[in-house]
Formats: sequence, structure tokens, C-alpha cells
Amino acid sequence: MFTRRIDLAKKAWRERDLEASRHAHDMGEGGEPHRPGGGQFIKSFVYGGLDGTITTFAVVAGVAGASLSSSVILILGFANLIADGIAMAFGDVLSSRAEQQYQRAEREREEWELENYPEGEKQELKELYVEKGMSQDDSDAVVEILAKYPDMMVDVMMADELGIIEDDESPIFKGLVTFGSFVVFGFVPLLAFVVQRFTGLNIDSLLWACVLTGATLFGLGVAKGRFSSVSWWRSGMEMLFLGGLAAVAAFYIGRALESLA
Repeated sequence: MFTRRIDLAKKAWRERDLEASRHAHDMGEGGEPHRPGGGQFIKSFVYGGLDGTITTFAVVAGVAGASLSSSVILILGFANLIADGIAMAFGDVLSSRAEQQYQRAEREREEWELENYPEGEKQELKELYVEKGMSQDDSDAVVEILAKYPDMMVDVMMADELGIIEDDESPIFKGLVTFGSFVVFGFVPLLAFVVQRFTGLNIDSLLWACVLTGATLFGLGVAKGRFSSVSWWRSGMEMLFLGGLAAVAAFYIGRALESLA
């Protein structure tokens, strides 16, 4: 069992807290194992949500810029929401599946080479370690030890020689996460228009769409910062700026083409 708490270790690193880092690495039997699975699902959730929010809000801003009715905003907004959500989900599934197929093919090749020409594979790894600064004697010793554990050696060759970190998470589930996140967060820019349409409330729908979308983008940007080790406020403000830039561009394009409507 791993004695390191990976969540606490990451927090300590972000805060450059040496004492907290020692604590995270020395938790004895109370520690939790580092489970690599699930990260890609979270990324699909965050990036699907960001894309859904920005693209739908761009549609809203473009239609508003052209001074079209709220009915047109709802029609185009929902059409974009479903069509783009499906496209993103399929794209995530196909790209993830293609990547996994490539990774499996490379692993099978490395396994075959190690089984049929182990000396050549060991020499490749020794040369790689020497290039990275390890002495020849240490490189020889490390590789000879690894060679006693074929599965572990293939893992090392995949990472160090090919730069491949294998992903065994379900492409279909990742696609579903992307679609669900895209639709849920992409609905936020349309929420005020839906409320006004079906309740008759006299509200400034565009203003509320801006406020809700801004808050959503900032929150998702903060979540995105978890994967890039960027401070939460910087990541949030970055996404808020990019989303606002896309909306402003769409608004003025709609305004420029208003005469065509």
C-alpha cells in the first residue's frame, strides 16, 4: 500500500509547505493508495463544460448582436447545445479509442521485442539512462534489475523510451461525461431566456446570461487549474477573459451582419 496521500502531497507542493509534504509522505498505514484512474473523466467534465458554456454563450451573444428575438436565441442555442454536444462526445470517444489502440500496439511491440531480443531492449534502456546523466555502471545495474520483472520493464520502456502513459479508462464513458457536461453547463447561458419565456418575468435576459455565464466560466476555470497547477484565481480569470472575448467577437459579428437578418 502507498503511504503517501497524493491529494495532500499536491496541496503541499502548491503551497510550497515542506512540513505538509513530509506529513503527506509519512502517513503509515493510515495513508491512501494513489489511484490513477478517474483523472481523464474529471478532465472531460471540466473541458466539456467550458466548451459548452463558451460556444452556447457565443451563439447567444451573436444573435443578440443581430437584434434578433429571444425565440431565435432559444432555437439556435438549443440546436447548438445538442449538435455540438454530440459532436464533442463522439470526438472524445473516437480520439480516446484511437489513442488507446496506438498504446496497445506499442506495448505489444515492446513485449515482443523484450521476449525475442532482450539484450537489445536492455541496451536501449541503458543508453537512454546514460543520456539522462546516469553513470554506465548504475545504468547497467538498474536495467538488469528491471529485466527480472518483464511487465515492469515494459511499463518503464513505454514511459521513458516512448513517452507513453497508458490510459485504460472507458472511451464511451468519457464521451458520455463530455456530452453531459457540455449540455448541463452549456444550458447556463440560455437559462435566463428560458425563465423569461415560460414565466413571463420582466428581466434583462442578456444581462443575466452574462452574469451566470461569467460565474460558470470562472468556476470551471478554477477547476481546470487543478490540472495545470496554476493558481485558482489566475485560471478562473483566464477562462472568464477567453469566454468574454469569444462573446464580444460573436456579438459584434452579429451586429455587423444584422442587415442580413
